[in-house]
Amino acid sequence: MHTGYAMIVGAGSGTGAAVAKRLAAEGWPVVLTRRNAKALDALAAEIEAAGGRALAIAADASDAAEVSALFETASEHFGTPELVVFATAGFAMGPLVETEPSRLYELWQSSTLAGFLIAREAAKRMLPVGSGSLLFIGATASVIQSAGFSAFAAAKHGLRALAGSLAREVGPQGIHVAHLIIDGIIDVPRVHEQMPEMAATRGEQGLIQPEHIAETLLCLHRQPKDAWTFELDLRPANEPW
Repeated sequence: MHTGYAMIVGAGSGTGAAVAKRLAAEGWPVVLTRRNAKALDALAAEIEAAGGRALAIAADASDAAEVSALFETASEHFGTPELVVFATAGFAMGPLVETEPSRLYELWQSSTLAGFLIAREAAKRMLPVGSGSLLFIGATASVIQSAGFSAFAAAKHGLRALAGSLAREVGPQGIHVAHLIIDGIIDVPRVHEQMPEMAATRGEQGLIQPEHIAETLLCLHRQPKDAWTFELDLRPANEPW
């Protein structure tokens, strides 16, 4: 029986949905949040139909007032956050001279700023009890500066820097902060719709299954305090690196 709840920021489909369903199956009350309310409702209904407990709250994670209200509502229903998974999606690539400044700002908002706001509200509630996990999902661009990824890499580097600073600040106070680098392509519907040939060429073992990401996040949360991991990476066996 869990004493608190799990929140998945960026829930709805793909990785966020897989994480939510895995945690609900473990008995967690799950709080689902993203901007698209329709996607949230469908996921919440699926979890509840399977016997889980889910609360869907549409919110813009880059808006400080909405994030504060999100945690207030979640805590009214389920108490204290025990696990927060930050899994917002967003992607952009292309030559620097063709990238509009607004695109960089959008990615920074949805990744770095949103991660900061979510972590701040979660920490306010976790620190008094001295426990909890803040898990951030990053990408290859979090650590490698590849050509054509200037906006995306800047946003993901910012999120990783935020996670590292937080780990050093709140880790000694009992809050586990970890950063997960997804070094590969996740097997989500969008990949098959937008890149069908690439998805078919890679095959099932060349794409990362969202359910396996969920398992890794759960393992991170369960680590004892004398053996915490801050950062690890996931990639298919045939992914070059």
